[in-house]
Amino acid sequence: MVRVGVHVSIAGSLDHAVDRAKDAGCDVFQMFSRNPRGWGFVPLTDETSTAFMDKIRSSGIIPVDHMPYLPNLASPKPDIYEKSIAALSAELDRCGRLNIPYLVTHLGHHLGDGIAGGRTRVIRAINTALEDSDNNVILLLENTAGEKNSVGSSFEHIRGIMDGLAKNNRIGVCLDTCHAFAAGYELRTEMGIAETLAQFEDQIGIKNLRIIHLNDSKGDRGSSLDRHEHIGMGFIGEDGFRRILHHPVLSALPLICETPVDDRRDDVGNIAKVRELAK
Repeated sequence: MVRVGVHVSIAGSLDHAVDRAKDAGCDVFQMFSRNPRGWGFVPLTDETSTAFMDKIRSSGIIPVDHMPYLPNLASPKPDIYEKSIAALSAELDRCGRLNIPYLVTHLGHHLGDGIAGGRTRVIRAINTALEDSDNNVILLLENTAGEKNSVGSSFEHIRGIMDGLAKNNRIGVCLDTCHAFAAGYELRTEMGIAETLAQFEDQIGIKNLRIIHLNDSKGDRGSSLDRHEHIGMGFIGEDGFRRILHHPVLSALPLICETPVDDRRDDVGNIAKVRELAK
C-alpha cells in the first residue's frame, strides 16, 4: 500500500491541519506552519505545539512542512536575501518544536545574474540556517520546473548545491513529478522512469530521496511550465502514474499531492485516484 496525502490548511489552529488530513484519508500530509504569503508570523506557544504533536501521535500521520512563498534563497537583493535566511532558520526551529521531520524548500531564482551566483547564495543561506538550527530536522531541496532564472531544475544543479553544504546529514531531496517532467525528465514510460532514476542515482543518490510531490503537469515534457494538474489528467497521464506508482523505489516513499481543487476533482478524489492506480 502506498502512503499518500495532500497539502492541508492550518486555518483556525495548527492542530486543525491534522484533523483535515485525517478527514481526507491521508497517510502523510504537508502544510505551511504559518501564513505563507507574508514575512511575519505568530511565534509558537507550548499549548499550540503540544496540541499539534498530541494529534500527530494519535493519528499516526506523517507531517511535512513547506517553506512560505516569499523567501528566495538565491536572491541577489541583499534585503530579500537576508530575510530569506532568517525565514529558513525560523522555519527549521518551528519544525523542531513541532516534531516535524522534514521541511521542504524551493531553491529560488537568481533574477538574471547567473546560475553560479544563485547557487553560491543558496549554499551560503542553507549553511547559515543549518548552523543556527539546534535540532535534527531534515531540509529537503525541491527540484524546479526549469522556469526562467530558477535554481535546481536539473539533478546536476542540485548536486552542485549539496556539494557545498556542510551538514549533508541534514539534507535530502523532494522530487516533484510535475517539475521534473516540465524540466525534461521522462516519467511516462518504464524506460523513461528507469533512465530518470538512474540519472538521479548518479548525480544525487537515491538514498537522499525522501519525499515525492506527486503532481500531474498542465505542460508537456520540457515545457518549463510549473502548473500542477489532477493525477492522470495532465501530460503525464494515468498510464504514466500507474508506472510511477508501481515502481519499487517511488511507491515506497511518502507521496504528497499538490493538485488543484475544482469542479473536476478534490483532494479526496486525487488520493483515491492514486490508490486506484497503485493497485
